[in-house]
Amino acid sequence: MRSNFRRSRRLVTYAAVTALATSLLAACSSDDEGGSAGSDGKITLNVGTFGVLGLKQAGLYDEYEKSHPNITIKENVIERNDAYYPKLLTQLQSGAGVNDVAAIEVSNITEVVKTQGAKFEDLGKAEGVEKSTYLDWKWKQATTEDGKTIGLGVDIGPTALCYRKDLFEKAGLPTDREELAKEWAGDWDKYVALGEKYMKKAPKDTKFVDSASSVYNAVFAGAKERYYDKSGKEIYEDSQGRKDAWDAAMKVAQGDMSAKLKQFDPTWDQGFANAKFATVACPAWMAGYIQEKTGPEGKGQWDMAKAPTDGNWGGSFLGVPSAGKHKKEATELAVWLTQPEQLAKVFAKQASFPSTPSAYDSLKPSAATKAYFSDAPITEIFAGIAKNTPSAVYGIKDAQIGQSITDIGVLQVEQQGKSPEEGWEAAQKEIKDVLGQ
Repeated sequence: MRSNFRRSRRLVTYAAVTALATSLLAACSSDDEGGSAGSDGKITLNVGTFGVLGLKQAGLYDEYEKSHPNITIKENVIERNDAYYPKLLTQLQSGAGVNDVAAIEVSNITEVVKTQGAKFEDLGKAEGVEKSTYLDWKWKQATTEDGKTIGLGVDIGPTALCYRKDLFEKAGLPTDREELAKEWAGDWDKYVALGEKYMKKAPKDTKFVDSASSVYNAVFAGAKERYYDKSGKEIYEDSQGRKDAWDAAMKVAQGDMSAKLKQFDPTWDQGFANAKFATVACPAWMAGYIQEKTGPEGKGQWDMAKAPTDGNWGGSFLGVPSAGKHKKEATELAVWLTQPEQLAKVFAKQASFPSTPSAYDSLKPSAATKAYFSDAPITEIFAGIAKNTPSAVYGIKDAQIGQSITDIGVLQVEQQGKSPEEGWEAAQKEIKDVLGQ
């Protein structure tokens, strides 16, 4: 979720760094805060996450600690998944320094299931877990071929578009969410055309969209064909979904409508805070990110509308590494955090959409979140998108391929002025390196 991992081309350097990190983790493991119970019998459970999952923000840790006085929960957050994920792999390989509960992003789940499944507890057998509680496709994503379920679903990413009404109004564009949704319905070219119109009267120092990568991810979110087919074969070169997303991103990258920011970098966060762009692709989990990064001054300035096409971008799972010191307590926590009533509280706080369908009928965003997004019908928007999103096939290097395309190919066109052909060539070269070809 909320950005992906890209392997370095310098495999020797990567191996050396990994070895060093492993030795350091091993050396420090005896000092790990969650390593053992204290003399008073209290236990610290470390929860490793990336970005803003919303578990802490919704008060779930505080609630759990009150009902479990012997437990203290410490959340260890790494902002970008492309920094979080390689660290997770290093911890799993060494068995040292692992968090008691570890978040896993959906684009990494296939690789974790196929290559790291033995290093996780089987949560499908945990007390209180019912398979029917979770979306069937979400459950399958985290289940090995021999039936071991290594992660419980937290959220999914039905993707809308969030926009700043104040900037739209100053640019002379309509601000009504339904009118906008109708204007670009079914056609991302219409969204791009609106961006061109925005730029004619754009408020000073603002752009229509944060980045071309944002558009790539939003279009790709609705793709029926992704980077792999059902047999596990890479099809990224010929995938129609990839081609459509690339073409839309190139129109933005070569136009004058993008702020040219790299998503999840500090400059991107500053762009939110300083109102530097008017629209951003908005999967459900992004709503909380926008609130946190824009701050109080953004209340009532942001709104939300359906995107041209329905799709799912991102989502996460919670797993329990077998190398953890408190597997029983960690499993109980992971199960509790992913129950419908808890995930409904996360939605109420920041609109992250649960992977537990039984919660959908009762979902209500908090008054603060609803007010932040101009009283948009958040539940109805995301629920409608979730119901119409095509099922997707994820491959073992799905995250790395996607990151190569956005952070190499798209960025070279957008920030360095390369041609789309040069950008795609650079992305392909990186992908082949990632795949070891």
